[in-house]
Amino acid sequence: MRTKFYLPFIALALMATSCNSKKEAEQKGGIRLANLDQTANPRDDFYQYACGGWMKANPLTDEYSRFGSFDQLAENNRTQIKSLIEELAKQQAQPGSVAQKVGDLYNIAMDSTKLNADGVAPIKGYLDQLAAIEDRGVLSQKVATMHRDGFGPFFGLYVGADEMNSSMNIAQLYQGGLSLGEREYYLDNDDHTKEIRAKFEEHVAKMFQLAGFTTDEAQKAAANVMKVETRLAENSKSAVELRDPYANYNKITVAQLKKEVPEINWDVYFTTIGLKDLQDVNVGQMGEIKTVADLLKKEDLNVLKSYLQWNVINAASSYLSDAFVAQNFDFYGKTLSGRKEMQPRWKRAVGTVNGVLGEAVGQMYTEKYFPAAAKERMTKLVANLQKALGERIQGLEWMSEETKVKALEKLAAFHVKIGYPDKWRDYSNLEIKNDSYWDNIVRSNHFDYDKMIAKAGKPVDKDEWLMTPQTVNAYYNPTTNEICFPAAILQYPFFDMNAHDSCNYSSIGLVISHEMTHGFDDQGRQYDKDGNLKDWWTSEDAKNFKERAQVLVDYFNKIEVLPGLMANGELTLGENIADHGGLQVAYLALQKAMTENPLGKDENGFTPEQRFFLSYGNVWAGNIRDEQIRLQTKSDPHSLGRWRVNAALPHISMWYDAFGVKEGDALYLPVEKRASIW
Repeated sequence: MRTKFYLPFIALALMATSCNSKKEAEQKGGIRLANLDQTANPRDDFYQYACGGWMKANPLTDEYSRFGSFDQLAENNRTQIKSLIEELAKQQAQPGSVAQKVGDLYNIAMDSTKLNADGVAPIKGYLDQLAAIEDRGVLSQKVATMHRDGFGPFFGLYVGADEMNSSMNIAQLYQGGLSLGEREYYLDNDDHTKEIRAKFEEHVAKMFQLAGFTTDEAQKAAANVMKVETRLAENSKSAVELRDPYANYNKITVAQLKKEVPEINWDVYFTTIGLKDLQDVNVGQMGEIKTVADLLKKEDLNVLKSYLQWNVINAASSYLSDAFVAQNFDFYGKTLSGRKEMQPRWKRAVGTVNGVLGEAVGQMYTEKYFPAAAKERMTKLVANLQKALGERIQGLEWMSEETKVKALEKLAAFHVKIGYPDKWRDYSNLEIKNDSYWDNIVRSNHFDYDKMIAKAGKPVDKDEWLMTPQTVNAYYNPTTNEICFPAAILQYPFFDMNAHDSCNYSSIGLVISHEMTHGFDDQGRQYDKDGNLKDWWTSEDAKNFKERAQVLVDYFNKIEVLPGLMANGELTLGENIADHGGLQVAYLALQKAMTENPLGKDENGFTPEQRFFLSYGNVWAGNIRDEQIRLQTKSDPHSLGRWRVNAALPHISMWYDAFGVKEGDALYLPVEKRASIW
């Protein structure tokens, strides 16, 4: 399910740090020279200089369309989780226990013999029910049932914080229903995109054939799917438009919704999904919802049935026989992202267990791999970085004192989550049994959906986590004004309990400061200290911010990521601001820490400042296929790794000093053209 929370993918790398500890005694506190390409000039291509050695030593395998230093850490983490799960999978656990559910689900996912014997059987009844629809009057109920079952036809519904009243949850409708994710895949007419559309339609037809449809039936169904999804795309907002929180806030009464969109039976829809006596709803993208209503009223019923059946086949395909899995991978893995080989079955099984029983696995993971003392240490680091960001805010020449006061209030109000939740999720009502892999996924979908629906009209639980502890990532959530650092991030080489703070600022400090800066990026700045969508800026300060942010937009828009394909500075602005501010805040904290714990050059002659920027560069070390570059450029709010280095650092004055960058160097940018925000 797509959420409105933006969870920045802080690709946390297996990077070298500038510290000295028992774990890295062999490094003697220096940079790993093997990660570097010392034939490159850091002033002309810092990414190649900082990462070239790593990239040469870690070529892409067939399993990956992109593999970076942070993926290495994720792989190590996955192996640890596998050992925990497999231990339970070998036991005869008590029925209904968490151990039974984890172990049985993993075993079911690994049982290829049963999956192949079942074939299409787990979804055949569902497909037949949809085929039997003769009255479009039942469509509102069918769509609601499918949403609860875990399918995503036409649009989506979730329950989350009311952005104008962030302490309370509200039901929210949002655009959806596109198998290719982004509207551009249906509307752009360059050769590559047209080829993707053609191959997508071929893929849909093949999947229908696997589901038992004749060749002619499958081809007609595929054309029907493309017809419906194209209509939806034509009336959907772009990824850039979805970044405007005010434009996507449209709170109305259910009575108003019935008047504006009478073609959908909203009483039936809301009752079916479990929302009785609903009063208000936020309709994020009304244009797309009205398009859905028009389709349900006017489109040929057989066309609609094909589209609904496709949603079932597409959602279930990863949990059916090898033939379904292979065909699904052929399009989404090979064609769309460039991978040549799917993950081994055990990795896919671990991913499922993580998705279904994430906090149960997280509890086991943290008990074994996360020391409790790390929480206390991280709390201190966060407080120090908050202080550093506060000093940056106070020193801003372009911001008025009035707005500074509000910004500092928001900074002080950050809700910090570290390691793991204080209260673990209760899975007692989730049933895992040995019928079919897909049936277990449906029950899991019901379990999650019912939990979400129960929040409607109730206070927001600000202690709830949006990531599991075993996730190698971090996030900022604007409606709760929270920053979260799961346990999986808080390990060497990002965080070292044996190192002094000055070391950790060049690693986990960058992560912390990046997430903090999200509270003040182009989206986050529009929310106040309590998480409400509220303008707390003076008009002049807002104007200054937009002008300064536009410098980054214009700079990234000029980057050609592939021949004829430019980066999207509007889509990636939030992450680029977070990188820009995060670097400067972490650097300031490092300098303050070194006043108490001075650091000198390492054994290779690198200064602490140079090691800081080399560590940052190493975060984004990675290799990537052209197909994945195209996919990320269309849909990902993060810039590509190369440009999070080579396009970010030219705007950081301290980097120029560290590496002696001067006019005439390829990465040199005149002072007056550099961004200066946080």
